[in-house]
Amino acid sequence: MTVRAGAGKDLATRFRRDGYAVLPAALSPDEVDGLRAETVRICRGQRGAVEGAPVPVEGESDDDTVRRFLCVHYPHKLSSLMLDTMRHPAVVGPLTEVIGPDIKSMQSMLFVKSEGRPGQAWHQDEMFIPTRDRSLTAAWLALDDATVDNGCLWVLPGSHRPGVIYPNREHDDARYDCTVQSYGFPYDEADAVPVEIAAGSVLLFHGYLLHRSLPNNGRRGFRRALVNHYMSASSLLPWAHPGIEVPMAQADFRDIVLVAGNDPYAYKGTTGIRTPRVRRDRSGGCDR
Repeated sequence: MTVRAGAGKDLATRFRRDGYAVLPAALSPDEVDGLRAETVRICRGQRGAVEGAPVPVEGESDDDTVRRFLCVHYPHKLSSLMLDTMRHPAVVGPLTEVIGPDIKSMQSMLFVKSEGRPGQAWHQDEMFIPTRDRSLTAAWLALDDATVDNGCLWVLPGSHRPGVIYPNREHDDARYDCTVQSYGFPYDEADAVPVEIAAGSVLLFHGYLLHRSLPNNGRRGFRRALVNHYMSASSLLPWAHPGIEVPMAQADFRDIVLVAGNDPYAYKGTTGIRTPRVRRDRSGGCDR
């Protein structure tokens, strides 16, 4: 069964039950066009340095320039438009229904994924970004229609409910990039559901939800998406080692953006720890 945006139960109820929910047409076509154009500027290096970015080629078309990227991490640190989108009311409003009134964001990822580019193996986002209250939520904004052919997300509905982080391992599956693969979970791949959504729509999903994407097998074209991660601002974020003689229980990553409500830890200030970089695919080498 393919999941498409549509009416249904209350957003928070569906999110608690399934671990995901779709916000149809959250952004207008003009807003989506603006983000696509900004993607070109980022890939051309016009918004600042991106670690690991391929060297621009003089005379290269916009599409060919963008095609050489798989994903850029932290585009909101390069682009005021990407930062504004992280705070977009059409996304943040629904997030307050599933997270709460006080929300911070700690990561953005700009996926390009042109034809032939890999997807990501089964994984849980909370495995990479640990929150103390399990409030991690992704907002996956489609900049192109996301379909089975071009590599939309697949989810295992309800797999977030046990609140278990499953083991992970390296893999050599050419369908996927260098992200490790979760395994040993009590769900069958036959239960996986592709989430096809139109450009401008947003998929919200829980940090414990098992999900993957397959390669873009379309003949020509992109499956661009802007993915931002959010959590409750009332929770600490132990995403980096806290330092000598500081207990892990006090670890709190402060390279964050407050997008709603209040930050109880504002007295700590914020930092600029992470810098924009490209994501490795298998052709780029899986050095860890």
